[in-house]
Amino acid sequence: MDLDAYVAEHEPQWRRLDQLARGRHLSAAEVDELVSLYQRTSTHLSVVRTRSPDPALVARLSRLVLIARTRVTADSGGSWTGVVSFFTTGFPRAVYQAAPWWGTVAVLFCALTGFLMWWVAGHPDSARLLVGDRAAAQLAESSFAGYYTQYAAPSFAVQLWTHNAWLAAQCLAAGILVVPVLYLLWANALNIGVTGGVMISYDRADVFFGLITPHGLLELTGVFVAAGVGLRVGGAWISPPAHLRRGRAVAEAGLSGVVVALGLVGLFAVSGLIEAFVTPAPWPTWVRIGIGATAWLAFLGYVVVCGARRPGSPDRRPRPDRPVTADRAT
Repeated sequence: MDLDAYVAEHEPQWRRLDQLARGRHLSAAEVDELVSLYQRTSTHLSVVRTRSPDPALVARLSRLVLIARTRVTADSGGSWTGVVSFFTTGFPRAVYQAAPWWGTVAVLFCALTGFLMWWVAGHPDSARLLVGDRAAAQLAESSFAGYYTQYAAPSFAVQLWTHNAWLAAQCLAAGILVVPVLYLLWANALNIGVTGGVMISYDRADVFFGLITPHGLLELTGVFVAAGVGLRVGGAWISPPAHLRRGRAVAEAGLSGVVVALGLVGLFAVSGLIEAFVTPAPWPTWVRIGIGATAWLAFLGYVVVCGARRPGSPDRRPRPDRPVTADRAT
């Protein structure tokens, strides 16, 4: 191997790696470049050691690789880059990719809940059978609205947060079994449908929708996402994609579920705050619904914009500066 020619060919890459490794603040593109050049220079060091072990060059490249490795490991473990990447790319992309699943869940859930409301409202005997005359009258007159004011708002928000997060965790964890997720969705649809039907039958539809809509838009969307991603895991087990083996398909869907579970913690915190502080507030109904709708639309916009920006996994993003086979064989 002509050592002088080899050095002349790769010297610009080594200088650039040294510059990046010593830089203080790197952009995302520069971090990618740093990792790529680190991998290339490690290959160059191996080639020099094997074919032309010049002591000075080996020492120089060893030092450069050590500095770059220290910077790479420090960046991956000690900075906020990973946290920012999770909220700007990881979580919204996982939700966006699972949209066909949770979108289907949302449509079917709303259709079933609407049917139950219509049936209970149009058949008073069914309301008496399901909840009893006295309980139905009490629900319409006071207990439904009173539910949102019976606890202090801060403790109520925490209670709602933990309850919804636990429900989402159940959907995600039981997704591979499918049936438990369907049962949880049915139980919630039945609760909302019967309650709404009773309120409508007592001419309290304005109270019902005025109280449930501000927080329900965001809260139920979080439940739909959790259920859809959970069912996606079950779908990967029942019918894995043709290009993946069953175990690999389930592992990828499960990893996406973990990402979604972490992100939904924040979503349910926001919905809990809205339910505890906005839903029972003595404001006009349109103001309370407007706040809830704004939060809901903001979440959907966040998922669409950030989730669609970088489709596919990071490993499949094009990187022109990745080392090529010819580089390794030089």
